[in-house]
Amino acid sequence: YTTYEHTLDRRAREAQMKRFCKAQAIQRRLEEIEVTFRELEQQGIKLEKLLRDENGSPADQQTQWTNQLLYLVQKKNSLMTEESDLMIAVQELKLEEQQRQLDKKLRSYMNREDTLKTPEDCKAEQEILAQLLKVVDERNLLIHIQEERRLSEM
Repeated sequence: YTTYEHTLDRRAREAQMKRFCKAQAIQRRLEEIEVTFRELEQQGIKLEKLLRDENGSPADQQTQWTNQLLYLVQKKNSLMTEESDLMIAVQELKLEEQQRQLDKKLRSYMNREDTLKTPEDCKAEQEILAQLLKVVDERNLLIHIQEERRLSEM
């Protein structure tokens, strides 16, 4: 190995470790969101029961319960949006890893001299390149979806 190859390997390991840490953080946050969803659901059920059962309650008490229920709905919608963003991030991480692997394979074919390549090698190189372009397009689509969502939220 040359110094250049060692540097490439080290950078690849560092990038892979960053993706792994990011994936773990996303997984933890998704689990937290799931727990919060359950808590919000329980609070919502209690408030709905109060609103249905307490017809004799003062109007301002019912208004307060209704406002609390609306707040819970807003919070749940906010968490759903965050969850959706995290799922897109997970998909992006998967595509990033797939792109890295394909890129590595493609480099190994491209580093060979053309005179030493068999027709099968040339075909495999073209297939890997096509797969790599497909992954790049999928990543681009994810970014486009995220941008559209952000613009629509504004």
